[in-house]
Amino acid sequence: MRARGPLNGSTGVAQVHRRPLALAAPRRTSHARGRITNADAFLERMAAGLMLLAVMATFTISSSVLTNFKIHYLTAGGNFYEKLHPATYFTLLAFALLLIRSRGPIGEINRMFSESKLLLAYLLCWLFLLIQVFVLERPFTVIIDTFLLPILIAMVMWQLPGAQKRPLAWAIHLTILLNVLLGYYEFFSGHRLIPLTLGDVLVAGEWRSAALLGHPLTASGIVGAYVLALVLRPAICPPLLVRLPLIAFCLGSLMAFGGRTSLVTVLAMIGLVGGFEAFRLMRGRRMPLPAAILAICVLFAAGAIIFAALDLGIFDKMLLRFSSDKGSALARFATFNLLSHFDWHELILGPNPVRVNALQAQLGLNYGIENFWISSIVQFGLVHTIVLTIGLVCFFVELLRRSSGAVWAIVLLIVVIAASSVSFSSKNIQLAQFVILISVLLPREQRRVAAPQQVRNPVSYRSVPA
Repeated sequence: MRARGPLNGSTGVAQVHRRPLALAAPRRTSHARGRITNADAFLERMAAGLMLLAVMATFTISSSVLTNFKIHYLTAGGNFYEKLHPATYFTLLAFALLLIRSRGPIGEINRMFSESKLLLAYLLCWLFLLIQVFVLERPFTVIIDTFLLPILIAMVMWQLPGAQKRPLAWAIHLTILLNVLLGYYEFFSGHRLIPLTLGDVLVAGEWRSAALLGHPLTASGIVGAYVLALVLRPAICPPLLVRLPLIAFCLGSLMAFGGRTSLVTVLAMIGLVGGFEAFRLMRGRRMPLPAAILAICVLFAAGAIIFAALDLGIFDKMLLRFSSDKGSALARFATFNLLSHFDWHELILGPNPVRVNALQAQLGLNYGIENFWISSIVQFGLVHTIVLTIGLVCFFVELLRRSSGAVWAIVLLIVVIAASSVSFSSKNIQLAQFVILISVLLPREQRRVAAPQQVRNPVSYRSVPA
C-alpha cells in the first residue's frame, strides 16, 4: 500500500526545506577545512624557504666571514642585532611561521613537545643556564647561537614534510662541496680567501685551510661528518660510481683542513665498517660480482693515488702535524692543569672571568680551552656544566630516536671533537651544523607495511567448474 502523506501541507514543506540545509553543512565544513589545509601548506613552504636560507648561511657565513665584512659578531662594539648569526634569524622566523598554523601557537607547541618530550628537559637546562648568565651579567647571545639554535633547527626540520626537505639536502651537498673546493684551493695556492681570525686576533702563519667555515677544525669536523654520512647511509647518494669518488674527494680534503682528530676518527670508523663487511663476507655473505670487481679496482686506485701523493710531498704538512704539533699537546695538558688553580668555591658556580683570562694568558691558552667540559666549568661552574650535559644528553637521545642508525658514528665524532677542541664552549654554530646534517641527511626510514594478501573465498572457489 502507498504511504499516506502528511495531513498538514506546511509540515511537508518544512521537511523538504530541512534536507538541503542538512546536506549543505558538511560542504561548508569541507571547504573550510580545505582552506585551513592550504594555509598550513603555504606556511610550511614559507618555513622551508627560510630554512633553505638558514642552511646556506650556516655553511657559508662563519664568524670570520662576518668579521671580514665589519660585522661585530665576535668583536667588541656594534649593535645587538650584530651579535646573532643570520641563521638564527631565519630559523626563528621559520619557527614562528609554524606556530601560527591552524592549531594556534599553544596547540603547535603542545604537539611538538608531546612528540619529543626530552626536548623539554633540554630547554629547562638551557633556561637554568640563561638565568645564571643574566645574574652574573654576562653576554647571553653566546648561549643563543651555541645551544638554542640547534634545538630550534631540529624542531623546524622535524615538522617539514620529506618533499620540502629535498632542496635543503641539495643545499647541504652544494655548500659542503663548495667548502671542499675552496679548501683545496687555499691549500695548494697558499692564498686564504677569508682571513683567519679568533675574535679580534688575526691568526698569521697558518697553512691549514678554513674555506667559508671559519676555522680549520670546524671545517674538518663538518666534512668528516659528511663523509661518514655518505659511507654509512648510501641512500644519500645511491649511484655507486658517484658516491665513491665523492667520498674520496671529501676525505682527501681533511688533509688540507688539517684536523688530526677528525681525520683519525673518520678513518678509524671507516676501517671498522670495512672490517665488519669483510667479516660478513668470510661468514658467507654473497656479493654481486660487478660490485666486487669495482671494490677491488677502487682499492687499487686509492692505494696508487695515496702513494703518489706521498711521493710528491703533497701531504707533508699534515704528516708533520703528527710529529710536531707546535705545542698543541702542551696546550691540552695546560687545559687540565688550569682547574688546579681554582678552589672548590670558584669551581661550583664559576670563577671570576678576569682571573680566568689572566690564567689563560699565563698558561699559553690564548686561543681557548681545548675541552668543552673544562671550558664550561671555567665559564659557568660545575653545577651548570652538569645540568647542561644532562640537557645535551636528552637532546642527542631525541636525535638518535628520530634518525637512522648511521647517526651513532656522527654522535661519536661530535663527542671526540668536544673533548679535544674548543668546539661548543665558545660562541659558534658548529653544533647547529651537525644538527642540520643529522636531521636532513639521516632521517629515520619509515617502515613499509605490506598490504594483507587477499584470501580467496572457499565457497566461490569450489563453485568454479573444472
